[in-house]
Amino acid sequence: MLGFLHHLEQTRGNSIRTRNARLAALRSFLHYLDDWVGPELPACTRRILAIPFKRQVKRLVGFLTQPEVEALLAATDDTWTGRRNHLLILLLYNTGARISELLALRVQDVAGAQVRQVELQGKGRKHRTLPLWRQTRRQLLRWIRENRLSAPMPLLPNRYGEPLTRFAAFQQIKKLVRRASAKLPSLNQRPISPHFFRHATAMRMLETGVTPEVIALWLGHENLNTTHQYVEADLTMKERALKAVAPPKTKPHRFRPDDQLLRFLDSL
Repeated sequence: MLGFLHHLEQTRGNSIRTRNARLAALRSFLHYLDDWVGPELPACTRRILAIPFKRQVKRLVGFLTQPEVEALLAATDDTWTGRRNHLLILLLYNTGARISELLALRVQDVAGAQVRQVELQGKGRKHRTLPLWRQTRRQLLRWIRENRLSAPMPLLPNRYGEPLTRFAAFQQIKKLVRRASAKLPSLNQRPISPHFFRHATAMRMLETGVTPEVIALWLGHENLNTTHQYVEADLTMKERALKAVAPPKTKPHRFRPDDQLLRFLDSL
């Protein structure tokens, strides 16, 4: 088991977080075996449960700025794929949904004839309903009408009418990033994934004064601590907080040389 964990880090190049996730899955399986087999479980197998998780540096969340999102939307073209990608990015930014939640959408999940809201199924099969911008509603209605999509059909299909895969969505976003980075070089300075749009939505909400509790409900976070990571990354909020704290009214001390130092300098 230790050899496998070492292989993940050294050979495959996985991060410590991935290594810990694999270990957590294996430990859960061994706990299941322990309940099922009982005392007959070999002692050497139980020793796996004593393997500790590695500590890791927690990085700040990566997110897209408003100009970067607009640049990616502008990088789409008027082809069928371009219109679908435009709608994909618009939905990602509007809803802050996980990419898996959006790709699982059917036309029937866009509730109501006016397409005013979307119903998402998140982790743990938890449902949540989110409102849509007027711009997003217009794009959705146009997309459904042009492609003659019926209720059970995927909302964001590929060329064969099947739901778009996560890999394909990631590749489409990579192409848009390369295209948009010609006008906005900041897009090319870090790897951008679909999850960056989710973080961007949370950051915009924080900047406009939405409370973390509401953001947690919007994003479908089960634990409020998950939402607090956006507060840690929001430099704008920290700058506003700093302005609210008055600095101490003190003056820096000026260096005043004594007579002995002056005499020494004069003798040089």
